[in-house]
Amino acid sequence: MAIILRLDRVMADRKISLNELAEKVGIANVNLSKIKTGKISAIRFSTLEAICEALNCQPGDILEYSPGEKK
Repeated sequence: MAIILRLDRVMADRKISLNELAEKVGIANVNLSKIKTGKISAIRFSTLEAICEALNCQPGDILEYSPGEKK
């Protein structure tokens, strides 16, 4: 079971850079990069909310559940 992060795909669709999104969300580039690459084990709801607001998307656009995959 795994949760797959699709932040990179949503960012590409919205044509927004990592630096621009980090500035809008108010977190460090390095932390946003970890979220983007899936190298995290948790995310605060406040951060997820800020990302969704900046990208005009739903959490389900960024997070995907895949029961057959393992981290």
